[in-house]
Amino acid sequence: MSRINKYSTVPLYCQLKQILLEKIETGEYAEESKIPSEQDLCEQYGISRPTVRQAINELTNNGQLYKLKGKGTFVSKRKSSVHINDYSGFTDSILDSLDPEKKDVLSVSSVTSDEFIKLKEVFAIKNENYDFTCITYVNKRNDEVFSVNTSYIPKSLFPEIADDITGKKPSFEILRGKYPLVPCSSKSTLEVIYTDQVDAGLLQVQPGQALIEVCNTLYSKSGQAVEYIVSKYRADKCRLMFENYKK
Repeated sequence: MSRINKYSTVPLYCQLKQILLEKIETGEYAEESKIPSEQDLCEQYGISRPTVRQAINELTNNGQLYKLKGKGTFVSKRKSSVHINDYSGFTDSILDSLDPEKKDVLSVSSVTSDEFIKLKEVFAIKNENYDFTCITYVNKRNDEVFSVNTSYIPKSLFPEIADDITGKKPSFEILRGKYPLVPCSSKSTLEVIYTDQVDAGLLQVQPGQALIEVCNTLYSKSGQAVEYIVSKYRADKCRLMFENYKK
């Protein structure tokens, strides 16, 4: 669609939205480039300013465009794709990472299963109170944070993991002598959540913005849980891709 059809049953603002989206997808409107002004779009397509404004506002609310006061409206950076078929649950793992020393670690701390009850369920803890190393780090694209990840690893299995991560030890050193505990399977859950004050600060967004939360439990060959990872992706910066085939 490259022209507005005033005789169509499709609302004019929807037609303009589609035109703008096509120009973004084809690269005619490149990332970070300024789109024509509201007045220019009115004249180009012969439609009213309220119609143009509604189309732009909806694209802005959806994250395809953003406004800079006094400068105009610009094309947002493309979302990073998270391909579901490739997302094995190991993607954000510390233990399974080839280069854990290269992760952008924000903090390394301790937490107990009594403090974070979910760990009791994940690691099948009954009456005991286990200690875990809690490692929080971010993923970036073009220096912009698009996800924050927190990994929980039992200290009973990896007592030196905190020192290993802060000391930027490579994977083979972290797993030396720990091969029975190397992750080989995972279980994942996905849901949409909304940012609290802490997440908002880490992800550089306003509180209440939608996130895609993926929780992964990694297991060794024996079926023992060895790591639990909570990954929170900015919904305005990431999209999930599904691809399936009939057998």
